Amino acid sequence: MSRTVLICDDAIFMRTMVGDILTQAGYDVVGEAETGVQAVEKYKALRPDLVTMDIVMPDMGGIDAVREITRHDPSARILMCSAMGQQALVVEAIQAGAKDFVVKPFQPGRVLEAVSRVLAA
Repeated sequence: MSRTVLICDDAIFMRTMVGDILTQAGYDVVGEAETGVQAVEKYKALRPDLVTMDIVMPDMGGIDAVREITRHDPSARILMCSAMGQQALVVEAIQAGAKDFVVKPFQPGRVLEAVSRVLAA
């Protein structure tokens, strides 16, 4: 059975790129969210094995969404996606409950390594 993933990013091209990388590697993308609020709602509804979460999103930022998801499910596996120059936010995201992070622009191999690490944790 393939692992399920929820992709959360406000940019459709980023959701598509991450989705393509994961789908080609055999993961099952069960949902997408473009705001932090949607991310929390879809996590509760779908209960994916993994969430990829952008830091900067409308409604509720990614870090607040991580806090909300981990409050609901402390065992949630969340992989943060950060643009360069957001290293302080990455630290804050890890403290909020994210398990790892990848830096944009993505290298497919780095994304898959991080996904494997987070799912193995």
